[in-house]
Amino acid sequence: MVTGASRGIGAESARLLATRGMRVVVNYLRSAQDAQDVAASIRAADGQAMAVQADVRDAAAVQAMVEQVQAAWGGIDILVHNALIPYAIKPFQDVTWEELGGKIEEEMRAAFVVTKAVLPAMTGQGWGRLIYLSAVLSRQPRPGFITLGTSKAALVQFARFLAQELGPQGVTVNVVEPGPVTDTGISHVMEGERARRQVAATPVGRLANPADVAQVVAFYASEDNVFMTGTTAAVNGGMSMY
Repeated sequence: MVTGASRGIGAESARLLATRGMRVVVNYLRSAQDAQDVAASIRAADGQAMAVQADVRDAAAVQAMVEQVQAAWGGIDILVHNALIPYAIKPFQDVTWEELGGKIEEEMRAAFVVTKAVLPAMTGQGWGRLIYLSAVLSRQPRPGFITLGTSKAALVQFARFLAQELGPQGVTVNVVEPGPVTDTGISHVMEGERARRQVAATPVGRLANPADVAQVVAFYASEDNVFMTGTTAAVNGGMSMY
């Protein structure tokens, strides 16, 4: 299951996972046609995919989605939690508690809800993959992004606690942490002079694209990843090194 998979990183991850033989659930909230197009493109390439609508912040909706998948294919054994929760872009002095606290609450609620829904099947079979999409802003602050950076930092720590608890049960938990990414739903915030400054600060000389991030997602999801858990992969071309 890839949440928020109708476009950008989610769509690219869904397509790549399908090429590796995985049956893919393309989750979406509002972009029904885009999600159906992603699923159709996977099926056209002889893969298996279904598009399923659910607000990942809504426990009942997520449970219904999981039950729909279970009826068709059985339990979900890989979760790629990519869905973007809206957030305010403004300096701290202009941010309200509703904007900051609301973003943290919704970010963590979504991660909590989807993880709770898929985990029983993983622990029941003694194998699973939990992969969360964070952002470089969780470690490296940028003006105006306190709501996103703070909420993603909480998500990263959430994943570490899960990794410690679930390792003995055969479930790995990892985080993919991109820098600025082109061709996504929020690419508009990284344009013009801001984008040029980011490229200049990136050793490989360009920003990431969704395919760069999807490759790392696919590794974490694969059978090859048997001994990495509790890690965070920085996909930023060397813009930040840690």
